[in-house]
Amino acid sequence: MAVKKKAARPKAKAVPKAKATAKPKATPKTKTAAPKRNPSAMSEEAMMAQWKQAMTPAAGHARLMPMVGTWKAKTTFTMAPGAPEQTHGGTSVHRMVLGGRYLEQIYKGMSMGMPFEGIGYTGYDNVQKRYVGTWMDTMGTGVMNSVGVGLPTDERLDFVAEAIEPSGNKKVFDAIVRIRNHEHHSYEMWTKSPTGKLHRTMLVEYVRA
Repeated sequence: MAVKKKAARPKAKAVPKAKATAKPKATPKTKTAAPKRNPSAMSEEAMMAQWKQAMTPAAGHARLMPMVGTWKAKTTFTMAPGAPEQTHGGTSVHRMVLGGRYLEQIYKGMSMGMPFEGIGYTGYDNVQKRYVGTWMDTMGTGVMNSVGVGLPTDERLDFVAEAIEPSGNKKVFDAIVRIRNHEHHSYEMWTKSPTGKLHRTMLVEYVRA
């Protein structure tokens, strides 16, 4: 009689081993760097010295002193090249204000048949190392601003001045202050005509009263 063989059991499949999960690396701690001091930072003492130098009247302001006083003024206008001159008289009082930092001018006279008044200030900016000025008068409601150009001397100061005309257009002038001596000085304004020709629009001659 034949003997039945037992069926062989299937071999269990090997379960693959789980791969070990790598531990996350610790993030290195970053050290907070101390704020560096600005090597160009100015000390309080140096800052005060700088302010003192900027605010102290110096040689540029002394150059304005010959124009201090009360003056008789003769103003000559020329509206365009070849146009007839218009001459008016007036008086002008000049004094140093704000501790000798600015020359104040108060002018009174006539212009184009009408009473005319004007106020102006001229100073020397120690920081920019150039003259600066403003002017306002009864012929308008704006302000004319001037900045010094070139090399100033005791006899001559040159400026470029800008003003807005009633038309709304900007007008640029070359202005010259001539200091002859303590008894005489003058102020000139030059500009270009529509044809490009340079002409003098105004001359103010001051004689000490």
